[in-house]
Amino acid sequence: MLQGFYSAVTGAQQQMLRMDVQANNISNVNTNGYKAQVPAFQSLMYGMLGGIDGEQLPRGSGAYLSATGTNQAVGSYRQTNRTLDYAIVGEGYFALYEPSTGEVTYTRDGAFTMAAFQTQNGPVYYLSDGEGRQVLDANRQPIPVTDPNAKLPVGVFTIQYQDGLLRTDSSRFAAGAKNGTVTAVNSQVEQGLLEESNVDLATELTQVIEAQRSYSYVLKMVQTADEVESTVIGLTNG
Repeated sequence: MLQGFYSAVTGAQQQMLRMDVQANNISNVNTNGYKAQVPAFQSLMYGMLGGIDGEQLPRGSGAYLSATGTNQAVGSYRQTNRTLDYAIVGEGYFALYEPSTGEVTYTRDGAFTMAAFQTQNGPVYYLSDGEGRQVLDANRQPIPVTDPNAKLPVGVFTIQYQDGLLRTDSSRFAAGAKNGTVTAVNSQVEQGLLEESNVDLATELTQVIEAQRSYSYVLKMVQTADEVESTVIGLTNG
């Protein structure tokens, strides 16, 4: 089998994965606080490498989608005049606490609401993300809501190394040990605003077109490799 066939098949598969990334970005163009994903490609090994106990690691062919990064650029702001909507002006994240697991995740989506949590003295309303998670203040404490029209002390946190943040859903991230320290900062928070997605629709559509054309080119390579092999076999048998 010709080596070009393997390169073409790998290319077709990886371009399909690339289109999945672009499609996900486009589908979240109206998601508050969404950060666009950025596909990164890397060449596969073109030579055999020595492995453990003298074994040879197989070479690859072509390129593959090695990682999917995140564009952390700040999106545009939209005024909602809703008192429980908050937006961070500049860098930073809101912190969300999951009472059932103790997990803390981070987001730029400030479309908050009130949620009732049962205590010994009855229900208490806290600022929530609408999915059961509590918004934290700068001291990492849940924020009780007694007056929904008042500006609440929503905390803002910076993450030392943003590369490699684990995306838990469309707008939330989890920080691990590799992301360094998470620190509360005194950033400006505006009430009645929301940060929109930073997806550039024109850029994403251009990337989709590029991926589609690349996909068609590598399929043509498969066809060409098959024709060449058929010709070689025919000449050999002849």
